[in-house]
Amino acid sequence: MFERFTKEARAAVIQAQAEARALSHRTIGPEHVLLGLLDGEGPAAQALRDHGVWPVGLRTAIGRRGGTGPLDAEALRSLGIDLDAVREAAEESFGEGALDAPPGRFRKGHIPFSKEAKKALELSLRHAIRLKHKEINGGHILLGILHDEDFASVLVLSEMGVDVAALREDVTRRLAADAA
Repeated sequence: MFERFTKEARAAVIQAQAEARALSHRTIGPEHVLLGLLDGEGPAAQALRDHGVWPVGLRTAIGRRGGTGPLDAEALRSLGIDLDAVREAAEESFGEGALDAPPGRFRKGHIPFSKEAKKALELSLRHAIRLKHKEINGGHILLGILHDEDFASVLVLSEMGVDVAALREDVTRRLAADAA
């Protein structure tokens, strides 16, 4: 499948690994690929920016999630543990990022893709085929990332106030225009 990726798409996937490392996350999720797309200049990056998504804001929103999904935070909450309160107290006492992995801890070696990121990349191929495109570019990857409402990338964008349905439509329109 990767042989069908354009240079832009490959760069986004490579950047996703760097983003996961920088955030000290153990896996590359769709949200990291989303950050990787923002590093580029193609239709996906432009659509994201046009919808108010910028690398700094997205990185901050992903960081707030702390590398745990909503179910993890919910499970802790059911036990009477407020993850946000714990993080805030730790950072007040020990400084910003106190609960994050120590610098360099996850910086070496390959970081695996999460099940959701793999699914998003597979969906990008399906979107390219649906649009009758021979290559997979950043726009197709973005459609794959936005495809499933349960992906962390969609949840983060929604938390940021992005109209995900409008973003999907915008990207699809841009891809159709580029192919014409």
